[in-house]
Amino acid sequence: MKRVAVVILNWNGKKWLEKFLPSVVNNSNKELADIIVADNASTDDSLAFLNENYPEIKQIVLDSNFGFTGGYNRSIAQLENEYIVLLNSDIEVSPNWIEPIIRLMDGDQKIAACQPKILSYNSPENFEYAGAAGGMIDFLGYPFCRGRIFDTFEKDNGQYDDARRVFWATGACLFVRTEVYKNMGGLDEFFFAHMEEIDLCWRMQNAGYHVWVEPQSKVYHVGGGTLQADNPRKTFLNFRNNLLMILKNRPLSHAYLIIFARLILDGAAGIQFLFKGQYSHCLAILKAHFAFYRLQFNYWGNREPKRKLKTIHSRSILIQYFLQGKKRYKDLF
Repeated sequence: MKRVAVVILNWNGKKWLEKFLPSVVNNSNKELADIIVADNASTDDSLAFLNENYPEIKQIVLDSNFGFTGGYNRSIAQLENEYIVLLNSDIEVSPNWIEPIIRLMDGDQKIAACQPKILSYNSPENFEYAGAAGGMIDFLGYPFCRGRIFDTFEKDNGQYDDARRVFWATGACLFVRTEVYKNMGGLDEFFFAHMEEIDLCWRMQNAGYHVWVEPQSKVYHVGGGTLQADNPRKTFLNFRNNLLMILKNRPLSHAYLIIFARLILDGAAGIQFLFKGQYSHCLAILKAHFAFYRLQFNYWGNREPKRKLKTIHSRSILIQYFLQGKKRYKDLF
């Protein structure tokens, strides 16, 4: 058994496998890593394509679409490799993309999760939305990245090429210690997709582990391969899961104060959607809030101790970005 398993979760993604699987096969150290495609009950001919063109690649075939969270949890439960890489199917990897991160994690047993530098496949000079040069979060639970704040993307000029501790690592290319992942219960399956990797990284840190970025490794991400940004389902999942994540990972006394503020701010976002004529997105926020009200009780019992994390940004990213005009990560401090 090899030390690393690169697991690509697929659902009706034959076009992505055709396009990007060659880079994974050609640029991955065959002595170090197995490549595995986990299929979430695809209805296209993804599996036929793999059988014909990549018979050497192991397949894990699931009998239903369990989403990003359930698909990975069920797949990783079958694996015993020391490290797992959760790799999106719409990513092109560069040569020697695995080794720098494994060296970093080997050198510090406290590092439970790590990501490479994430650049845009369509604009390779720019950081990509899902992770950029490492994920951060502010005290109200708004995620942002080194190199990407909201919809402002910085060019990669090497300004964030230092390996360092961050708050969250992207689920698009997420290296995890398998033992820690399983001990933490994996990804929260209530989330289905979106925010699930931030929640996992938060739980890891509450348990005393660290999350890092290693920009010596870089990959190129298309993004929006499953749900496009203008899909109301994506809006629903983002808003609902963000509230659940805050409730799970903050002490209850703090969590509901923050959630109260977030409900008001979410309402303001809904009004913006109304003015733009995006009524389905406004409705998605309302549905997200009612879903949160219903699901919150699932997280009241068996709560693990919470830590005061230095990796949480102590200022409001909304104020800094929209009112103070700070569009780059380095301007926030």
